[in-house]
Amino acid sequence: MPAQNTLDLKVGFLCNNDCRFCVVADKRRFDNKETDQIKEELKEGYLQGYRRLCFTGGEVTIRKDIFEIVSHAAKIGFIEILLQTNGRKFSSLDFTKKIIDSGANLFGISLHAHTSRMHDFFTQRRGSFRQVVQGIKNLKKLGQRVATNTVINKFNYPFLPKIADFLIEMGVAQYQLAFIHANGAAWVNFDQLVPRISLTVPFVFKAIDQGIKAGIAAMTEAYPYCLMPGHEQCVGELYIPSSTLVKEYGRSYEFDGVRKNVAKLKFPQCQLCDYNPVCEGVWREYPERFGNEEFRPISSRFRKNVGNFALQCR
Repeated sequence: MPAQNTLDLKVGFLCNNDCRFCVVADKRRFDNKETDQIKEELKEGYLQGYRRLCFTGGEVTIRKDIFEIVSHAAKIGFIEILLQTNGRKFSSLDFTKKIIDSGANLFGISLHAHTSRMHDFFTQRRGSFRQVVQGIKNLKKLGQRVATNTVINKFNYPFLPKIADFLIEMGVAQYQLAFIHANGAAWVNFDQLVPRISLTVPFVFKAIDQGIKAGIAAMTEAYPYCLMPGHEQCVGELYIPSSTLVKEYGRSYEFDGVRKNVAKLKFPQCQLCDYNPVCEGVWREYPERFGNEEFRPISSRFRKNVGNFALQCR
């Protein structure tokens, strides 16, 4: 198994935010995993050949054993240890130093707006914006690589260029603009939060262009190629590791297959599109409300080889 493949280890679903679009909000009834279970799953993943690790949840940093499990992962041999996090705990410089010393070396942080009023509205936690911004500053101060994820919704999509400016100013290494996945809390709040995806595209393009101009990797998630003309190189799915093993409660599965065949959907007209072999379509829930008329096949031949797209975006 190639070393670039990733073990995605879900530590539980408890969180110190209550995001209005949280896709695992309906799983919060599950408690966090026990320390010994996580250690066993780390060992199992390592023996299967995985060397890249992503701790995710829920919110991994609120665990009392966070330093212990990160240190254990580093000790048994994981080379890359990514924390997927809301970033609030990194507002403490002491916590940030300890997590780095434990072995964490990549940080994927959720930031959904450029103002406290909007971000805190999404998280339903006052002060969360201030904390995550300070957290990014602390990580940067300590020389760490920070990538961010922004969930695109009805409220923030007109402000994506301003959000991009804010992220560039903070010096993040990469930002991803992810169209809202109408699952969990986002499905409950669908009418309030989910915009027509085609309406967001001009703002997405401008925000991406700002990142590229600044030399920062900027990409999307869950935008089909037919909505990305001229920006095909920034379709984020191009850069997802070829194999990701997800360890949840009582099951393991390959993320690639679930993402492409279960979570996302394509349409009859997609068969006519030149991008069909590489496009994953849209989140399955979206056309249940909005249909599929926005998605029109691209019939002209590729102007560039898909394999070269990464040269422009990363």
